[in-house]
Amino acid sequence: MTKRSTIYFEPEIHRALRMKAAHTGRSISSLVNEAVQHVLSEDQEDLSAFEERASEPTITYEDLLNDLKAHGKI
Repeated sequence: MTKRSTIYFEPEIHRALRMKAAHTGRSISSLVNEAVQHVLSEDQEDLSAFEERASEPTITYEDLLNDLKAHGKI
């Protein structure tokens, strides 16, 4: 079941969406749904990566630079 919503696009974005929809034989709704799903999926991946790394030790930027210098990287 789908839900209806009103979305306001900048004119250039709307034109690009209409052209892509016509070119691909898809609806604007389909294109927007796919794009939103992609963004939400990326957010989920970011949250998962954050949780995986939450227990890693932290290092300050200054300590990082000092370590890089000590190992001849900068």
